[in-house]
Amino acid sequence: MVVPDLPAPPPIRVATAADVPSLQRLIHSAYRGESSRAGWTHEADLLDGNRIDEDMLRAELADPGTTLFLTEDDAGPRGCCVVTDRGDGTAYFGTFAVRPAAQGGGLGDALLRHAESHARSLGARRMELTVVTQRADLIAWYARRGYTPTGETRPFPYGDERFGRPRRDDLAFAVLVKPLPSPRG
Repeated sequence: MVVPDLPAPPPIRVATAADVPSLQRLIHSAYRGESSRAGWTHEADLLDGNRIDEDMLRAELADPGTTLFLTEDDAGPRGCCVVTDRGDGTAYFGTFAVRPAAQGGGLGDALLRHAESHARSLGARRMELTVVTQRADLIAWYARRGYTPTGETRPFPYGDERFGRPRRDDLAFAVLVKPLPSPRG
């Protein structure tokens, strides 16, 4: 059986402070407001307001245990993600966004694979992430990539508008994990 060649992954680099304003716009466009509805990852029916602010992104960049990755084209950032070394063999995956018009083309998969590879290089044996519990489609996307819900939930930060303004009072985060075996098996 002949397996078709996969497209080459896009160049992915580590973000800098100069990238913060355009990354904030990318993340907001992927999750909030009417423009986010062009993609499938939006939370526009669940939350209004910001997804993340520039100060939060700067704090991620300043954290020595965190790496913020991005891929871009002539129009600016196309996608981004964060890997945080939580110690004890665990890395956290977050701040994941793909430009709505670029969703569904494999860019998210490429960023996730890159993040997993980076986590392994840090010595992580598992990757953890959180997803709003009401996002069954996104939880299913991660499940197809080997992430399993743990049954644990974490509270949504109600009252902290840096994370948005909830449109409902039952939001929480589901915790998902994936084992990260070494590349040699």
